[in-house]
Order: sequence, then C-alpha cells, then structure tokens
Amino acid sequence: MKPLQHLTILDLSRVLACPFASMILAELGATVIKINGLFDLFWHRVHIAYMANRGKKSITIDLSVPAGQELVRQLAARCDVLLENYKFGDLARYGLGYEDLKRLNPGLVYCSVTGFGQTGPYRERPGYDFMIQGMGGLMSITGERDGLPGGGPQRVGVPIVDIMTGMYASIAVCAALAHRERTGMGQHLDLALLDTQVAFLANQAMNYLASGEVPGRLGNAHPNIVPYQTFATRDGAIILACGNDNLFNKFCDVAGCQHLASDPRFATNGKRVENRATLVPLLDQVFAQRTTREWVETLETAGVPNGPINDIRQVFEEPQVVARGMKIEIEHPLAGKVPLVASPMRFSGTPLEFNSAPPMLGQHTDEILRTLLAMGDADIEKLRENGVI
Repeated sequence: MKPLQHLTILDLSRVLACPFASMILAELGATVIKINGLFDLFWHRVHIAYMANRGKKSITIDLSVPAGQELVRQLAARCDVLLENYKFGDLARYGLGYEDLKRLNPGLVYCSVTGFGQTGPYRERPGYDFMIQGMGGLMSITGERDGLPGGGPQRVGVPIVDIMTGMYASIAVCAALAHRERTGMGQHLDLALLDTQVAFLANQAMNYLASGEVPGRLGNAHPNIVPYQTFATRDGAIILACGNDNLFNKFCDVAGCQHLASDPRFATNGKRVENRATLVPLLDQVFAQRTTREWVETLETAGVPNGPINDIRQVFEEPQVVARGMKIEIEHPLAGKVPLVASPMRFSGTPLEFNSAPPMLGQHTDEILRTLLAMGDADIEKLRENGVI
C-alpha cells in the first residue's frame, strides 16, 4: 500500500502549479483523475505534460456544455479531493464552485490555486510564475549587484513559484484530509502564487521586518554569512559555505591562509560580514591557485562544505544522484521508454513506485466512467456522439 492509495482525486488543473500538486499526490498513491478539455492543446506541450502528469488517469470532458458539467459533478460526488486553478469565479459559473459541490459531497477537500487568491483587490487578475517572482520580491534579491557585469534583477532558472505553490497545496490537502478523518468534513483550500512567494522570502523577509532595511542583490553571496558564495578557481568555479567560525578556521588551515582566521577583522562571522569587501578579494587570490577538483578534494577531506557548479548533464552524472536513482525510465505506449525525474520522497514502510507514464489525452475516459460512475457502453457512446467526451 502506498500512503495515499485509498484516495481518489479529481484534477481540473492546467499549466504547472496545480498539476505539480496533484502529481505529488499521485506519486503518494492516490488515484488522480485528470480532466482535460476535448481540445486541450496545452497537453501537447510534452515537456510539461510528462513532468507534471505522470501517474494520472486522463478523461476528456467538455466543461462548456451542461452535460459535461454534470459529469464533473457526478465525479466530484465520489472523490475525496478536487484540485483546480481556474480564474476566480470561473468554475462557479459552471455550477462547479466549492459551495455547489459541497452540497453533493460535504467531505470534499476542494483546493483552489490562483495567482492572487480568493480574496483581495487582485483576486480576479491572472497570475504567472515570472510576474510573481517580480511582484513578490524574489527578483529584487536574485542576480548580480547593480554596477557589476551582469548586474540587475534575475528570475530563478525554474518556475520556482509554481513548484513551491504546488508543494504547499499538496501539504494543505494532506492536512485537510487529516482534519476530515476526525470530523468527516471537507473544506475549501485557497492557495495563491503571491502568498507562496511572500512566504518563502524566508530570511530575507525577516532581515527587512527586523531592521527596516530593504535587502538588495548580492549575486552569489549570502546576506548574513561570509564566506558563503562562489569563487573562481584556476579552471572554473566552486561554492564555499563556511556557515560558522569553526568552518572558516578549518578552511584557512587547509587553504594555507591561517593569517586570515587570526585577523581581528575576520575572526567572527559578524566581523567578516562587516568587512566583506576586504576579505573576499583576499580569498579570490587564494582560490585562483588551484583547480576546482583540487579544491573539492582538499575541502572534502577537511570537512569544509563546498561543491562544484554543475550543468544539468553533470547533475545526472553525479555519483550521489545516480546512487539515489533520481533518473527513472517509464514505458509509454507511444513514446517507448520515457526518461523522468524520480520523486525525492523516500518511505521505509510504503516505498513509492514509478510504473505509470503520463497518460495520453483521454486515455482512461471509458474506464473512469465505467468504474466510478457505473455507466454502460450505450451511455458512454451517447456522450461521445454528443461531443461531451
């Protein structure tokens, strides 16, 4: 048994944040029924479909017609969770809002994911990862410092707000299901991209709230720890992460610059932050003397946290990544073996299995209607003839 194998989830999601949440729940064993429109062109953006829809079952339903809406209502009445990321109010106009479905299924956990949430002056605005990275402050602290080559705000190289919102949504769903176990009642979950972005400003938010000073971009440096950044080596670059004074002392010992550790300007982290502009150029000179591999081996032996800056190919060649089985292959009926990335979750008692490829559009329509709604062949054929499925 997988952890969530007893649950059935209705997935009315699109793009990435909400599909990412339902993918996590599918990986945990839930039966996820993905509802696609009859002409869901987004489905054919293969890189997203493969990434966020593995392990799900696909059914095609035309939500714009009353018969299609009724099918969704019947499915929702038999499901534990509904996930959706339509714009505020859109599903309510179809009679598929939370209040509508709550009357049919009081135990339903209904999770809405939008750009700005179900309340507030921006609730009707569309929201996308890139714009939320800007609005939510992430880009103001990401990128090289102004005045330096490449300086200016930068977005993160993956749609991090979508991904983080999906993760928060999956956690919220599990919490709401735990509440339902005790009370029998479902509830409406309201997840917003902007809320998520503000929440994971983390230490940078606290830096501002505690001091009133607005954090800026520091490139690859850390606002509160020095040295905790990249350094150029003789043939590349390396990340040094001296999270405390003991690690800085260890680094100086193996790097042959003990005089820096004993210098009053650099003896404590507070002093190193204060004198960052003086210390970093001195460390630049030290790192330029050896290759990246030499530094990695030296620092690893000394127990000083460090790491190379890998490209994506090198990531999947890392011995640790290989050993952890992070690259998997799943058989697909049309594409053959499909390479995918494994879930990072590891369970000792209920291990996850990856044996279900992302479905083809509408692959499970007949199966779902027969098993979940007990429809016969004649009923299904009539729906198909009328363009409902």
